[in-house]
Amino acid sequence: MTIEDLKKKHSSRPHNPILAGTFFKGGLIEAWGCGTIKIINECKKAGLPEPLIEYVSGGISVTIFKNDYSSISLLEMGLITRQIKAIEYLRENNQITNKIYQELCEVSKATATRNLTELIAKYKLLERFGDIGAGTIYKLIGS
Repeated sequence: MTIEDLKKKHSSRPHNPILAGTFFKGGLIEAWGCGTIKIINECKKAGLPEPLIEYVSGGISVTIFKNDYSSISLLEMGLITRQIKAIEYLRENNQITNKIYQELCEVSKATATRNLTELIAKYKLLERFGDIGAGTIYKLIGS
């Protein structure tokens, strides 16, 4: 079974039936083979990045990451208020354009371009889709 198999419906044989039975009785799993799917969905609902699932020492390890897009962590990274506003917009809307950034932050096209480019090149938070120009959209990396 691959890690990708764990991210979709799959059959499962618990390595530790006692622990699996406890989780089942506690309502943390509904059926064998759905635990990793539930973890991924709960992370998404909580606005967290997808967890890292990997094989470690003959078992499976699941690492849940914190939200790196909180206002406090973005300020600590050095983002300016306008850029934080754009990240918050992206968390709700999944994508942003230069024009939307201009309207959202009340800035010129040149300032919006500079701020968005910095979010890509310096902070590595955004990726650009489409040719540079009117059709360009920006998304959070990994979304």
